[in-house]
Amino acid sequence: MEEYIILMRLDLITREAQPSPEQLQTYMQQYQQWIHGIVEAGKFVGGKGLSTEGKVVKFGRVVTDGPFAEVKESIAGFITIRATDFDDAVKIAGACPILNGEGNSVEVRRIVMRDQRT
Repeated sequence: MEEYIILMRLDLITREAQPSPEQLQTYMQQYQQWIHGIVEAGKFVGGKGLSTEGKVVKFGRVVTDGPFAEVKESIAGFITIRATDFDDAVKIAGACPILNGEGNSVEVRRIVMRDQRT
């Protein structure tokens, strides 16, 4: 099996897309159930949530505040899974409850190992 990363993007600026506290609690329960299913299938590698504040390093090593919420979608977190192929990884990602929110998305990328020799 290969490893894939699922990047979860949330719409942080559209007022109508923001869940109520009750909806947020329901979404978190759905998310935990989704993760539990991946763990039970033996395909969960790990994952983390991300804060909304950060820094961006640009060409010339210029450091700026960001990322900013002007960008409609912000990466909220990620998980790493094992899957037999892209189709399997996309199927797992397609069940992510984050997709129940309008404007939200997930991105699936295969993790490739690069030769570290210099």
